[in-house]
This record gives sequence, C-alpha cells and structure tokens, in this order.
Amino acid sequence: MIVKNLKIFSQNVCTNSLLVNILLETLVHFNIILIQEPLWSEIQKIPSTSNRKGDSLMGFSYHPNWISFARTPLNNKDFSRVIAYVNNHLSALRFLLRKDIINHRDISLISFSNNNICYYILNIYSDSSHTALKYLKDNEVNIDNVILMTGDFNTRDSLWDSSFPFHLSTGDDLIIIADSFNLSLSSPTNPYPTRSVIDLMFLCYGSSELDQHSILLESRLSSDHAPLSVDIPLFKEIIQMSKLTLAPKSDQESAFIEDIISNFKNLDTSNIKDINKLERVVNQLSVIIDQAWSKNAFKHSKQWWTEDCSHSLDNYRASRSLEILFQQQDPRNCK
Repeated sequence: MIVKNLKIFSQNVCTNSLLVNILLETLVHFNIILIQEPLWSEIQKIPSTSNRKGDSLMGFSYHPNWISFARTPLNNKDFSRVIAYVNNHLSALRFLLRKDIINHRDISLISFSNNNICYYILNIYSDSSHTALKYLKDNEVNIDNVILMTGDFNTRDSLWDSSFPFHLSTGDDLIIIADSFNLSLSSPTNPYPTRSVIDLMFLCYGSSELDQHSILLESRLSSDHAPLSVDIPLFKEIIQMSKLTLAPKSDQESAFIEDIISNFKNLDTSNIKDINKLERVVNQLSVIIDQAWSKNAFKHSKQWWTEDCSHSLDNYRASRSLEILFQQQDPRNCK
C-alpha cells in the first residue's frame, strides 16, 4: 500500500459529541481528524469504595475505524481539550501520543514514523487566557520535523485577519512559537468571510503545501467554527503490508534485546507516585521498544533469507541502476 499524502481535518466542535460522531462516520476519505473542545461525558458507573452508586467513568467519542489519542485526565477538571483520531489503515506508521515531550490538556503532540524518521503533528486549543501558548512559550520543546501545527488559537490579529486593525503580543508569541518549530502561518485558498479568524494552520516553512490549506465552509454543521483541511505529501512512503520480523536466536534478536536493556537502564523509575508519572515511564518504554524494533527488525520472514541475500539484492539493484544510467547517456546502448 502506497500513501502519497496525509489528508488532515481540523475543527473545534464546541463540546458537541453528536458532531464528532458524524465526522468519524462520514470523513472516511481523511487520514487524520484533529478535534478541539470535545465533550467528555459519563460512559458508565464503576465500583467505588466511597460511593454506593459508583464513580463515573468519563470518556469521549469512539469509532472502531479510528485510533484515538487523548491525554488521560488527572481529575474531573483536567479533561483534555484536544483529541486526535487516526484512520486505522495508517496503523503501520506507528502513531504515538507523545506525552513524554508535551503533557498538557490543551496540546496534543502525536508522532509517526516515515522512512525511519520521526515526524510530529501539533493540535492546540488556546483558551481565553492563552494557557497553551503560555506553556509553549515558557517551556522549550526541542523537536525537529514538525509538519503541522493547527487548532483554535482564540486570538485575533491583523497578521491573519485583515478586518482586525490591531497587532497583539499574543500574535507575536504565536508566530515565535511556530518559528521555533520551523513553521509558518499558512493562508487559506478560500479566505473565510467573517469578522473573527481564530482557527489557523502553520505548515513547514518553504514547503510546497504552504498556503494550500482550505476552509470547508459547507462542512461546519452545528459548530460555529468552520473546519480546516490540508493535504501534506509523504514522499516515497510505502507502508509495508508484510510484517517485520526477528529470526529466533539471530544476531538481530540479540541486538534488539540489548538495545532495550541498555536504554531501559536509563529510565528514571525511582519516583513513580501517581498515574501521570507511571504513564510517562510506560510511554518512554514504548518509544524505546519501537525504536529498537525499527532498528533491528527486517521484512523478510523466510528462514533462508540471510545477510548474503541482502548484499546480493543490493548489488543487483546497483547494477541495474548503472545499466539504466549508461543507456540514458548513450542511446546506442539501447536495444
């Protein structure tokens, strides 16, 4: 299966779970759905030691065709205000919610692996106090390969809203934050005819898709926020339909185990006092295992496939490339 691009949809749903359910059911042609202000509601009662009626188990909209990524709340005032949904058919890209890098209820940082390179997508809800922007401004986040930052930033500015006459400090903060990720403000292909522009997209500086996102006015439905969409190319990406494997008792298996052990020793497990710290350690362990697997596993599952086979295949491909090159340089060599 070849994925040429990621088709991404973003919208503030204004705590409307019905709208989220409609999006998950109908947007089958999108790869990723980024939601701001989702509704968290009671799913069921669970046994409690302090409440005879049981405690409320809270959750958000779920769909079997989508993988959801949301931060686990610490209490009833800590529900995540951003959620990411990834289409199941992209599971081979190994998406992760990177709480080990950013752990904030208003910021969702997800990563995926493309040709052994880790890429990131930021989904942000900035409330009236600009809590998320202040967090990103005060906490240095050193990551490369951020391909998109989008969401509801809740701030107007003349930089992106021609009907607004003022340039504010929050606008400067947002531009500086985007620049730290090597991102630039993207202008939509169809400007939104409104007095308020607060839903924005920032794309990779100098990329061909910059200024190519769209405002889907007809898809707003019951929300007062028009959704945004963008297609981000994934060059030369091939999702492997065959599973990666490690041959039993092979050198690769030994290297895989050694990588996990050596990196696991560096994990700080001395101060796990709450679920938040436990989840951080578990997430870090997941990243360690994933990186070790990507480094050592290979796609040939047959027992007879060896390093000699790999070298022979590389030599054959190199000889074919040279043959094609010579033919292009001298037409007389073509038969």
